Amino acid sequence: MHRALLVSEILLEIFMHVNKVLDPHASISPYRKISLARKSLAALARTCKLFHEPAMDLLWAELDGIEPLLGCITRLHPIMNRIAGSETQCFRFEVIKPLSEHEASRFLHHAPRVRSLRILYDDYFHLLSVLPIETCMFPRLLSLSTDRDLNRYLHLFLSPSLRCCTLPSVHPDLKSVPACCVALEDLSIKSSFANIAADGRVLNDTIRLCNGLVNLACPPLDWTTWEHLSNLPTLLTLEIWDDRCSLGRHNINFAPLLNLTRLYFCTRTAAYTVAVMQHLEFPSLNRFEMDVFDLRWAEAEPLLHVLSRFKTLSHITISSERGDRDVQIFLGNSLTPIRQLLCFTQLRTLRFKFPYCCINLDNDLLLEAMSSWPHIRMLEFMDPRAVPAVTFRGLFAALHRCPRLHTLDIPLDAVNLDIDPTAEPFQHTSLRHLNLTSSGISDAEAVARIVFSVLPSVDRV
Repeated sequence: MHRALLVSEILLEIFMHVNKVLDPHASISPYRKISLARKSLAALARTCKLFHEPAMDLLWAELDGIEPLLGCITRLHPIMNRIAGSETQCFRFEVIKPLSEHEASRFLHHAPRVRSLRILYDDYFHLLSVLPIETCMFPRLLSLSTDRDLNRYLHLFLSPSLRCCTLPSVHPDLKSVPACCVALEDLSIKSSFANIAADGRVLNDTIRLCNGLVNLACPPLDWTTWEHLSNLPTLLTLEIWDDRCSLGRHNINFAPLLNLTRLYFCTRTAAYTVAVMQHLEFPSLNRFEMDVFDLRWAEAEPLLHVLSRFKTLSHITISSERGDRDVQIFLGNSLTPIRQLLCFTQLRTLRFKFPYCCINLDNDLLLEAMSSWPHIRMLEFMDPRAVPAVTFRGLFAALHRCPRLHTLDIPLDAVNLDIDPTAEPFQHTSLRHLNLTSSGISDAEAVARIVFSVLPSVDRV
């Protein structure tokens, strides 16, 4: 054996590389990851005592479910083999007797090696009923992710070292997560409240127990919890799912969320979002994203107005499938969605997808916008109700102002061809993706000549 293999750091680096090797003969990526890498680590673990521990640590580090641990129980071998062969359609897991104390010790033998656990099925949880309530099955677990309701078994998966926890809903015992997991950094619950009052109370009490959060995704929070978050210097990203929460009035002086860089809202309307953005300060906010079910101009206007307070924003995405049907409300209104964002001189990404998001967009407004956003790299205005008023001449004039733009999707008048590509000396070499799906085209060949002569890096339209 080479002397270099006696150095634990070198040996671990080699084994970590083996863990990334995929099977070139397997076509399905999850299978490729499991087949060759895991088989190789298992072979290394059987090679010699020196290889055994580091290879076993990597072999058990990431699990999709607790089935591999149950495979260590002799009585369950036939069942686990049937599962491996996908013969589980008619099998009744509830008839399996819970583990005995001896079997539980076998089950837990390799559990300390597990660092990341993704729970896909909950058919086996009743087998763990023998474990004492104070048992921590995975003492070195760093990441727990599941879309299953863990019910009364949640405590078994909570480790003091746990940093990332993803749950499907607000669990009645959710407060045990920050209580047991003092190192928790990422908490994700991307769902609505089943019971607004009860679940809201549990969620807000839980979040106020978390003092080291870096990334948080959860249902809507009350003002007291927002105050707690405003005093967390660790918080970098925040996602709010749903808006069924009555904020009401408050007498709280919020501290600025100093280091928060990304905000995402997934709501029914914009009201909750507007209230939050009006009352809190985000001096480092870089990215704002929002999916809203119904975005009326009565809410879109104050939303865009309040966003204009945060000049640090460089990425803005707002999407909605529903909105106002009457275009008359926009006529004569100079504060169109695009004009309200002209103040963002550092804008890199702007994506609008809601009805009338690009109302009044013509050559002049596009030129003004591009002049205000010289660093823009992605610009998308997806509006099926838009009547294209921007022509190729207006588009190419605006492109002079944004040399870094690489993706563009706007309603374009591709019928009125007001430019001669052979007489156009300008070329924009950064633009690579041009989407004209919302534009009518009368002469596809002529449009292609114009596009490819001025935009040589665009490979398809």
